Amino acid sequence: MQLRKASKQAAKLRIGFSGTSGSGKTMGALRVAYGMIGDWDKIAVIDTENGSGELYANQTYKDELGGDFTIGEYNYLGLNSFSPETYIEAITTCEKAGMQLIIIDSITHEWEAILAIHAAIGGKNSYTDWGAVTPRHDRFKHQLLQSPCHIFTTVRRKQDYEINKADGKTTIQKVGLKEETRGGW
Repeated sequence: MQLRKASKQAAKLRIGFSGTSGSGKTMGALRVAYGMIGDWDKIAVIDTENGSGELYANQTYKDELGGDFTIGEYNYLGLNSFSPETYIEAITTCEKAGMQLIIIDSITHEWEAILAIHAAIGGKNSYTDWGAVTPRHDRFKHQLLQSPCHIFTTVRRKQDYEINKADGKTTIQKVGLKEETRGGW
């Protein structure tokens, strides 16, 4: 252990962009990333959306005030497997390549993979089966938190519902949007 003076420069940002499909999560993450880093060569996108993370490169867009802005040529790493270990490997690859900021677009697929792994266990007690799955998800979270890079994540949101029972009737009520990842993310 080493005690030292606190330094704001030592902190790395962890920012999540959350929204429905098409709401601008990736674009927003890219714009903020460039605003922070100022060099597209030091920004990487880890893409789980079958190539959609490349669609923005070298394109000019209109901003909210009608002005132009350009998304440059950033680094890209496409995933076709969504296990926590694959995400960890992708993050490590970006770190070794000297990236300063990594955008993971999206973490929803990691959570869906965790749910599939849990379902495949098929044990007698679904609750205790999480003991075999949670450590894998926790290693992914730990990689994000301990990375020497700034990390931005995107996560999908979907409509959430609540089932209510009153006076012998069951009603289903929309209660807003819910992130498609583990609670408490």
